[in-house]
Amino acid sequence: MFVRDRLARSRLYLVLGGDDAHVLEPALRGGVDIVQLRDKESEDEALVAAAAPFRAACKEYGALFVLNDRPDLVEACGAHGVHVGRSDMPVEEARALVGRDGLVGLSASTPAELADVAGADYVGVTAFATPTKEDAVAGGLELLRSAAETLRVPWFAIGGIELSNAAEVAAAGAPGIAVVRAIRDAGDPESAARMLRSVLDRQQ
Repeated sequence: MFVRDRLARSRLYLVLGGDDAHVLEPALRGGVDIVQLRDKESEDEALVAAAAPFRAACKEYGALFVLNDRPDLVEACGAHGVHVGRSDMPVEEARALVGRDGLVGLSASTPAELADVAGADYVGVTAFATPTKEDAVAGGLELLRSAAETLRVPWFAIGGIELSNAAEVAAAGAPGIAVVRAIRDAGDPESAARMLRSVLDRQQ
């Protein structure tokens, strides 16, 4: 599958809200491979509208576009797939909604959750505490090392990752990283993405 081939090559994953569309193009120029639109508040129509610039920018730069928690709107938003949390929806239900060709990502924050990822195309493994997701359990570098040993699908370390710790995250075995603030809040999002990407490329 073409989409899964792109997923397998992806290293840098950016999570943005609907109000962050201005970050898209510079981040993608800097080397972001996947963009997730995370919007917990908007109604369906507003979310579909918010997805339009995400879809367009990802198409222009050849990146993957993923929705958070809304497999029912993947088609309407023109997304490649969905990311679901453990408390949101079972992978099987998400798969039924996005279809065989759509991507389904799943979160994992503990060793037990790492062992329960059947059906997911990729996994987001929680590394450190982060204010953008206060309910997430931080597994630390030990969980990342376990993920490197056990996961057989693409995965991304997520949570509290920034330029200062990206190298140790990659050294722990993470093939990719997912960030929010490290790019979104940077004065120069393109440069921030480029620097993160260079850290990951050095670990290959």
